[in-house]
Amino acid sequence: MTRRAGRHLGTIIWVFAVGALAFIWVFPLLWAVATSFRPPGSLGGQIASLWVHNPSLANFKEAWSEAPFVRLYYNTAVVVFGILGAQLVTITLAAYAFARMEFPGREWLFRLFLLQLMVAPSSLILPNFVTIKTLGLLNTRLAIMIPYFASAFGTFLLRQTFRGVPRDLEDAAAIDGCSTFQTLWNVFLPLARPTLVAFSIVSIVYHYNEFLWPLIVTDTDRARTVTVGLASFTQSAESAAQWNLIAAGTVIVILPLLVLFIVFQRRFVESFMYSGLKG
Repeated sequence: MTRRAGRHLGTIIWVFAVGALAFIWVFPLLWAVATSFRPPGSLGGQIASLWVHNPSLANFKEAWSEAPFVRLYYNTAVVVFGILGAQLVTITLAAYAFARMEFPGREWLFRLFLLQLMVAPSSLILPNFVTIKTLGLLNTRLAIMIPYFASAFGTFLLRQTFRGVPRDLEDAAAIDGCSTFQTLWNVFLPLARPTLVAFSIVSIVYHYNEFLWPLIVTDTDRARTVTVGLASFTQSAESAAQWNLIAAGTVIVILPLLVLFIVFQRRFVESFMYSGLKG
């Protein structure tokens, strides 16, 4: 076998291996989508098949009518974008302080701040729950949001970006009479836009999918998010083995993130690549 033929064979093997792994990864999603379009009661022996005979929207109509998805979507949007808004303010101010301001113990304080990355969120559930209960915020959207208002990960990302901003730009802004906040707004934030986009993606996806904490601090649909609402919905459907209905509810929940990724896929990749290079 020639060297060129060996390279081609290696490439073919690599492509098949990656394709197989990708199919294994995406199969549950494809199965859920296919099952959601099967007519009610027609699952039978086709439970593992991705081919749908006589596709129907009946499962989606029934799932939408049985679960308050409009309310759940609203709660989720308030929680996700409320957390993101607070985080963008806190990480920006903290990152600027750690990157450009001089004060005693700055590096040690930053290292102490980063310890949050090593703490599993589940270990903080009890103290956070006690705090929320003491404040009388149980079963509210604010109860879900408060523990996530600060982010060590976001602060670290933005600090690395701010450290790469040339000092000359900051000096020029000071000569023009800009205050600290004006310099931050007009100089640092425009240059940090890709990093902010990358962090926003991570924050939105993470808090959209968050399940355990919202489940603990809410007990009615008044404040529940889509993940908790879906779990409640599937409990009743599982008792009757309505897998078509469960799949339809799952697709309804994951659809916003899926559409968001498809529409902004290139921007997502560019933002993460830029953030990784700047670190």
